[in-house]
Amino acid sequence: MEETITPRDVPTYELYGEQAGQVPGLWLHCEGIPSRSRLHHWEIRAHQHERFFQILYFQTGSGDAVFGDERLRIEPDTVITVPPGVSHGFRFSRDTDGLVITILASRLKTVPGGRSPLGGWLGEPRVTRLDRADPDAAYVGETLLRLGREYAGNRNGRNDLLDAYVTQTLQLTARLSQGGDGGTTDDGSRRMEQLDALINRHLRAHRPVSFYAAELGISPTHLNRVVKAMSGQGAHQRLTARLLDEARRELVFTFGTVQEISDRLGFADPAYFSRFILKHTGSTPRVWREAERAKL
Repeated sequence: MEETITPRDVPTYELYGEQAGQVPGLWLHCEGIPSRSRLHHWEIRAHQHERFFQILYFQTGSGDAVFGDERLRIEPDTVITVPPGVSHGFRFSRDTDGLVITILASRLKTVPGGRSPLGGWLGEPRVTRLDRADPDAAYVGETLLRLGREYAGNRNGRNDLLDAYVTQTLQLTARLSQGGDGGTTDDGSRRMEQLDALINRHLRAHRPVSFYAAELGISPTHLNRVVKAMSGQGAHQRLTARLLDEARRELVFTFGTVQEISDRLGFADPAYFSRFILKHTGSTPRVWREAERAKL
C-alpha cells in the first residue's frame, strides 16, 4: 500500500537531497541521472524546488514520473520539464541513463506560468516523447547531450552556449509537445515576438515606447494595448522590466563592478544606475547583489 503524501509533507530542495542554502555556484547544474538515483535505490521521492526549473532527458531505461497524484510512464527518448513549486518524484529501472539539468528559474528568458504561449507551457510539468525520425526531436536530444558535454568542460563561451542550448531545447520541446507547430500564432503573439526581438537589439540604447511602435508600424497607443493584453503590463513597464532583469542578471552572474555594468547597460552614469536599482529593488546595487548571492 502506497503512502499518501500531503502538500505540507513534500520537502523543498534546491537539488534533490540538498536543503535550502546548499545550492550550486552556477545558474545551471547538470549531472547524469544515475549519479543520484543509484544512491537512492533508483527512486527519487516526492519533493519540489522553490527557485529551480528542471529538464530531465531519458536516453535509456524506463520508469514512472509522479506529479502530485498523477503518474506518467517514462520511456526512452523522453524529455520531462518540471517548473518551480511542483511536487515531483521518479522511479527508474536500473538501466536508466540520461541527464538532469537544473536551472535557476529567474535565468530563463520566458517566465514559467507567464501569459505567453511558452510561459503557459513552462508553467506545468510536461512529459514529451521524442520521435527520432522528426528532425526537431532529434535536434532536441542532440542539443541536450551537447549541453551536458559543455557543462562538463570549462571552455570559453560556456555560459553563452549553455544559455542558448536551454532556450533552443525549451522552445522546440514545447513545439513538439503541442503537435509539431506549437499552435497557430495570433497577431498579438506575433507582435510580442517582434517587440521582444527589438528590445533585445536596442535595450542598451534606452529607446522610448514611441521608437518601438514606429519600428513595428503601429501607434504607441496600439502597442501599449497589445502588450497589456498579452502580458498584463504596459509597454513602458515591459521595457523597464526587461532592463531591470538584465541588470539583475549582470549583478548576480558576472563579476563586473557596478560602474562596468552601468556602462554595459547604457546608463548615463553609475549614480543613475544606482537610483534605478534602488527604486525597483529597495536596495543599492551592491547591497542587492550581496543579498542575492547570499541566497544562492
